[in-house]
Amino acid sequence: MGLLPVILIVVIVVPLLLLAFRAVARSKAAGEHPPGEDAATRARTEDEFAAAEAYQEQWREEEKKHPRDTIV
Repeated sequence: MGLLPVILIVVIVVPLLLLAFRAVARSKAAGEHPPGEDAATRARTEDEFAAAEAYQEQWREEEKKHPRDTIV
């Protein structure tokens, strides 16, 4: 009777967790670049991310100039 819960976990719960993990990984991969996306759209998306990262770096440099105004 003590072995039954272990068997149930191994037979039912573990495969369900594996399926859920794979489904999440697939949905994340599909969400990053939709299937109908062409090269120009993908390039524009990458450019927008690069511009956002550059702005973030600029913002961080400006924040270093005013350390008393930060929350931390």
